Amino acid sequence: MSHFMLGVDIGTTSTKTVVFALDGQVVAQHAVEYPVLCTEPGMSEQDPLQMFDAVLGSIAGAVAAAKAAPGDIELVSFSAAMHSLIALDGHNNLLSNSITWGDIRASVWAERIKNEFDGQAIYSRTGTPIHPMSPLCKLMWMRHERAEVFKQAARFVGIKEYVLFRLFGEWLVDYSIASATGMFNLEQLDWDEGALALLQVDARQLPKPVPTTHQLQGLDNAIAEQLGLRTDTPFVIGANDGVLSNLGVNAIHPGQVAVTIGTSGAMRTVVERPVTDASGRTFCYALTEQHWVVGGPVNNGGNIFRWVRDELATAEAEQARKDGVDPYDALTRIAEHIAPGAEGLLFHPYLSGERAPLWNADLRGSFFGLALHHRKEHMIRAALEGVIFNLYSILPAVEDLIGPTKRMMATGGFARSALWRQMMADIFNREVVVPQSVESSCLGAAVLGLLALGKIKSLDVISDMVGSTNRHLPIPENVAIYDRLRPIFMAIPHKLADEYRALSAFQRLDIK
Repeated sequence: MSHFMLGVDIGTTSTKTVVFALDGQVVAQHAVEYPVLCTEPGMSEQDPLQMFDAVLGSIAGAVAAAKAAPGDIELVSFSAAMHSLIALDGHNNLLSNSITWGDIRASVWAERIKNEFDGQAIYSRTGTPIHPMSPLCKLMWMRHERAEVFKQAARFVGIKEYVLFRLFGEWLVDYSIASATGMFNLEQLDWDEGALALLQVDARQLPKPVPTTHQLQGLDNAIAEQLGLRTDTPFVIGANDGVLSNLGVNAIHPGQVAVTIGTSGAMRTVVERPVTDASGRTFCYALTEQHWVVGGPVNNGGNIFRWVRDELATAEAEQARKDGVDPYDALTRIAEHIAPGAEGLLFHPYLSGERAPLWNADLRGSFFGLALHHRKEHMIRAALEGVIFNLYSILPAVEDLIGPTKRMMATGGFARSALWRQMMADIFNREVVVPQSVESSCLGAAVLGLLALGKIKSLDVISDMVGSTNRHLPIPENVAIYDRLRPIFMAIPHKLADEYRALSAFQRLDIK
C-alpha cells in the first residue's frame, strides 16, 4: 500500500491540493480557480460557496490524479490565505461574501484606529499591523458602514473556518489564522479583550482558537466518497499560507529568510516567541506555539509584471505569443539588455497602495528620474527592480528585531526567472537559494500534519525534503550600483506622504 499526505492551500485565486509521498516528493496536484469580485472602489470579495466547492474539487481531483485509494491517504492538512472575513446569521447562513486581504474599503477606519483608538497598543498585543487588510479594521468598517449586516451577524469567521465547519460542524480557528486578525492576543493565545471591546464584538461570535496541530475527524459518508477518502481520515487544521511557506522552504532557523513573490509578496523569518516592532512595521504570526514568524507583506509583486505586460508592452507581449514564447520570458529578455539600475530610473510599485513596512493604502505608483535617454526597455527593467527594492525595504525592520540575516530562500512565480533571482541577490547583497519544491505552503501544511499525528518529532525533517535548484551570489559591481540607488528609492515615500494622501483622496472621490 502507498502512503500519501495531502496539503491543501485555500488561496486568493484558487485552491490547490498537492499529494505528497511521506518523503515530501510531489505525486500529483490539482487546482480549482474562482474569481475575485470588485464591483466598487477598494472592494475585493469572493463567494464562499464557490470556494467551498473548489476545496472539494481540488482534493478530489488531486486524489484521482494520484490514483490513490481511500486507505492510501494518511492525512489532509490545510493552509489558507490570511485576513478574510465572512459574516453569518444565527442559522449559519451567509450574510456577506468572503472579504479578502486585498479589500481596502476600511482604509479610513484603519487610520482612525491608529490615531484615535491607540492602534499601536492593539498591534503590540496582537502582532497584526493596523491596516485595512485585517479583520479588525474590516469589522470596524462593517459596524459603521454596513451596519445592517453587522447587527444581524451572529458569527464572524474566515474562509478556512467556514470550509471546516461545512466539513465537520465545528467553529474552530487555528492560532496562526487567528494571529493575523488583529484581534488575537499573542501572549494569552486567545481573543484580545481590548480589540473586541473596541469593535463591540463578543468572543462567542468568533471561532474557538486551537493549536495549528489540532485534528478533526468524521467526514460525512457522501463527502468522503466524493473526495476519495475514508470517513476517519485525519484532517489537521494547519496554519496560514505565509508561515507554512517558511516551513516548506526550510527557513525555520535563525538568520534564514523566506522571500515570496506571487501576485503579492512577503519576507518572513522564524523566532521562538512573539516579537512586535515599536514602530508597527512588521507582523508576528504563529506557526506553532514554539515557532513564530516575523516579517512583512507587500501588495505589489507579480501583479506589477502583469501590469507591465498589459499596459506598457502590449505589442511585445502579442508578438511573443505569435512566436510561441511566454510573454513574461520575452519581457525578461528585453530587461536583460538594460544595465542594473536602469540608467537612473526608479519605479515605485505602489499600484495597490502598500503594506509593509509603510502600511499606507494611499501610496501610488510612479516612475522617478525619467529622462529623454530612457526607453520602454528601461521602464520594464525599472519595474522589475522596483518590486525587489520594495521588498528590501522590509529587511531593516526585520533585522532590528531579530538581528542579522544570512541566507534567503526565494519562492513564488518570480523564482523561475534567473534575472529576478540575480536582482534579488544583488539588491539584498545576500546569497539567494531557490528550493526544489515550488509548492511550499502545501508542503509546509503536510509536514505540520505529520507533526500533529506524531509521525515526526520535529519540524526539522523538512531539511531532508527540500533540495535546491538554483543559487545566486551577489555580483559586486551590481551591488555597488544598487547601494547608491536604494536610499533614494526608500526616501521618496516618506517625502511625498502628504501628496500621496491628497492624490488618493482625489481618486476615491472624483474617479468612479
